[in-house]
Amino acid sequence: MSILPQEELVKKWESEQASLRQQVVEEDTEDWQRCPDFTGLERVGGVDLSFIKGDDVNACAQLVVLSYPDLELLYEDSQMVTLTAPYISGFLAFRETPYLLEALQRLETTQPSLLPQVVLVDGNGLFHYREFGLACHLGVLSGLPCIGVAKNLLQVQGVEKNEKHQSQIASLQKGGESFPLTSDSGKVLGKALRSSDSSTKPVYVSVGHKISLDTALRLTHSCCRYRVPEPIRQADMRSREYLRVHFPTAADT
Repeated sequence: MSILPQEELVKKWESEQASLRQQVVEEDTEDWQRCPDFTGLERVGGVDLSFIKGDDVNACAQLVVLSYPDLELLYEDSQMVTLTAPYISGFLAFRETPYLLEALQRLETTQPSLLPQVVLVDGNGLFHYREFGLACHLGVLSGLPCIGVAKNLLQVQGVEKNEKHQSQIASLQKGGESFPLTSDSGKVLGKALRSSDSSTKPVYVSVGHKISLDTALRLTHSCCRYRVPEPIRQADMRSREYLRVHFPTAADT
């Protein structure tokens, strides 16, 4: 297969992103989303990729499905994958989505009753350069509600890690409190969430697909035992453990 020059690849991906972006649904679509306590929600998924240290091509693609609201493990899938697309800033989804989508498809084929009703993604959704991050990409292609939960702030569309941002973080007094991430144009792209009383560093929540921002925020907070919501935390821990067991001489990243 011929490899496109980076400039051509960026143009191709920009076009695909713009087309897929039009399919994103930024509102609640499921009955359980409209219930204060999420009645009817029984399965939440989490996805993550972990790389061997010093190797940006071979990774463990991880899917977990947890019960809700107890957050007990129902299913896990760890798969070593070889990433073929290059890393280009702003286009991470083209590099990682295929393998996360495959994990969901394997589950749907083998144990459809365990398919998650919503997926929490380690990355951004609408809080992205072109408002189409990994959580949007996976949501549109899978058809599942998805939420982007990033551990670090993406400085995009006028949102900056400056004194104002640090002051807003300091104003969050307890778990569940948040403030909006507002672009230069005035659009709220996501929210910074203090996810637990014990954690002063927020996570950054944004819509992926088929869920509203307020619902995404409430659900993310309800899935937090620690700073990182449990579906993503478990996916991260289990993918790292898989690498430790199968590649004991290589530290994970």
